[in-house]
Amino acid sequence: MYELVQVAENTYYINSPSKIGVYRVSDDDVWLIDSGNDKDAGRKIQKILDAQGWKLTAIINTHSNADHDGGNTLLQNRLNCAVYSTPMENIVVENPILEPTFLYGGYPFKKLRSKFLMATPSKAQDIATAKLPEGMEYFRLPGHFWDMIGVKTPDDVYFLADCIFGEGTVNKYHISFFYDIAAQFETLDMVEKLEGKLFIPAHAEPMEDIKPLVKLNRDKSLEILDNLLEICKEPMHFELILKKVFEHYDLTMDHAQYVLVGSTIRSYLAYLCDNGKVENYVEDHMLLWKTVTEE
Repeated sequence: MYELVQVAENTYYINSPSKIGVYRVSDDDVWLIDSGNDKDAGRKIQKILDAQGWKLTAIINTHSNADHDGGNTLLQNRLNCAVYSTPMENIVVENPILEPTFLYGGYPFKKLRSKFLMATPSKAQDIATAKLPEGMEYFRLPGHFWDMIGVKTPDDVYFLADCIFGEGTVNKYHISFFYDIAAQFETLDMVEKLEGKLFIPAHAEPMEDIKPLVKLNRDKSLEILDNLLEICKEPMHFELILKKVFEHYDLTMDHAQYVLVGSTIRSYLAYLCDNGKVENYVEDHMLLWKTVTEE
């Protein structure tokens, strides 16, 4: 872990639980793509940069999940680097309590106010105002979080953040966190058409051909939708739906998984509802979900 890997002339990544991109602008000037999950990650990143004699100019946060911006604070305080992301993501970067609040749907109890779901605050700027290294581009990847972005380096290497997950993750955990399912499907369609030398998802190994992994992720989402339609053939309260999902996929329930999987299943149900596949209604002081039966 935390090994610096060179993948092109000036493009590297740090192999960590959430891969961190590094682009070398010059002999002593680098930009990061994400910063890891906490201050310890920040320390390890600084150690790598110091060993190479590199100065950190800026961090691009693909999005504001804690495992992608958790190293911001230490690096910004120590190295006085800029942090850039989209305005929606910057709100959470600067106010990290919003992540567990959003996931829980109210003020998060103490077990949710952990570094796993809540980074420390850092000061962020709109990436639209950033003077990016020549040839570097960012592009939007909606679906996983509020306004996630990916980054393409001048070496034709794509950093794809959390728009897709690796085969091992998909097959083991089944339900990856997504906020907007319709937008996620659109992002998968877009990513499938990208042409580049190398693709680096945050939670998968780098690959030259991204299409098979896109298909795997799309197929899993379609499978989850089909399972929910089966579960909801009888009117069901959300907590029972979630229980059946955990049982079906043999998942382990803890506080973090309750809010992450729970939020995602609500998003899948919203997608089905918006597409006329399920309906919801209030009965006996409960919101019930039911698959729409075709006449």
